[in-house]
Amino acid sequence: MDGLLLDSERLARDAFVRACGDHGWTADLDVYHQCIGSTYDATEKILKDSFGADFPYEAVDASWSNHYHARLAAAPVPLKAGALELLQYLVEVDVPRALATSTRRATAERKLADSGLLDFFEHTVCGGETERGKPHPEPYREAARRLGVEPVECMALEDSANGVRSAHAAGCVVIQVPDLVAPASELRKLDHVIVDSLTEVLRLLKKN
Repeated sequence: MDGLLLDSERLARDAFVRACGDHGWTADLDVYHQCIGSTYDATEKILKDSFGADFPYEAVDASWSNHYHARLAAAPVPLKAGALELLQYLVEVDVPRALATSTRRATAERKLADSGLLDFFEHTVCGGETERGKPHPEPYREAARRLGVEPVECMALEDSANGVRSAHAAGCVVIQVPDLVAPASELRKLDHVIVDSLTEVLRLLKKN
């Protein structure tokens, strides 16, 4: 969802930078980028381990949430290029659709509803609803289970490295549309498909 369908990762990053500044810290974006597509608990661990014992995580996290949700309340999150057209096509050709996101349900549904995308999905698997989150394969296995198919029958669209690892480990066919972070050489070894936009994904689907 975030960074793939919705142009929200930039909003989250900017809120994090502001939150760090609120508490006298300079945000290290290389560290922050490791958190994209991960769980809340994993994000906390990454930030604490990287920034050290003096990092005021709880205070920064509260400010981060406040800045981010204030932005969400101000206006719907912009859609990524091709998102609406792709979802409309999948409905047209009757392809079942499920969403697997690390975002908690209340926030995820609010963002999707505000952006007009919520009703496109038959099922949603949200943050904290599986025992283990991305990059573990469980979120994608659960999404496939709810659709009534095996993961190997599913195509997974992802933007982040953690999401790609999750979908790949579940056995899905993976197409990555990178957002803030270009795929590292290690990730490229998974030999998944990498494209520039969801518009290109739509072209590929129509071609096949």
